[in-house]
Amino acid sequence: MDLQLSGRHVLVTGGSKGIGRACAEAFLAEGAVVSLVARDAAALDEATARLRALHPGARVAGFAANLRDPAAARAALDAAEAAHGPLDVLVNCAGAAKRTPPAELDAQAWHEAMEAKYFAYVHMMDPAVKRMGERRSGAIVNVIGAGGKVANPTHLAGGAANAALMLVTAGLASAYAGRGVRINAINPAQVLTERLRARLDAEARLAASEGRPAPGAPGEKLPMGRPAAPEEIANVAVFLASPRASYVNGAIVAVDGASTPMVV
Repeated sequence: MDLQLSGRHVLVTGGSKGIGRACAEAFLAEGAVVSLVARDAAALDEATARLRALHPGARVAGFAANLRDPAAARAALDAAEAAHGPLDVLVNCAGAAKRTPPAELDAQAWHEAMEAKYFAYVHMMDPAVKRMGERRSGAIVNVIGAGGKVANPTHLAGGAANAALMLVTAGLASAYAGRGVRINAINPAQVLTERLRARLDAEARLAASEGRPAPGAPGEKLPMGRPAAPEEIANVAVFLASPRASYVNGAIVAVDGASTPMVV
């Protein structure tokens, strides 16, 4: 199926690794022009070099920025549009809240979670959606996480940030639908990335503090018996961003292998 993304300018935050890098690769495979934004300039250079090697001749560039700073986010967007033209698609993957057992939570941890996840998304989404609205065209996909719907003891602060992002996704989708902009979200559960290893470390600390055995291998208790691969999340992001999903707007799509069997 032709997803009609050839030549479209796609910006992926958190594009240097994990789901973000998988998204960048998937969009390049569809012929898109890709801008990557990440905080670590060295990791960003490594990712862009890898993507160019996989897709010779593809237009891909990296722009280092700390998305906790709204001015830095706007500057990265300006630089990407100067290099590749007006933005057609934004995919937000940057930022992850630290997994913290409940007894270790304090006010700073709650603030840190919002800065790391919620504001890292909002600082790029705010200028991008306004520009898309002015052009009356665009799509945004927020890769959020199942923790915003199902509370996890080691992910309460991060889950609160995820829940807030789901509300922002639905609210902005409604606000900008009449201006030609679609905004959707993906809620993965376990994905085989560096973040999953950090989660397992936090859960092991919690289990030790409660005198329980450490958790088992990643995904062994999930309905499908394994975590998702980053590419499986990227495939959904590419579809939601494409004109083939032209009437999908304000959706929160679970891509979790039935690990959170919910109807709301």
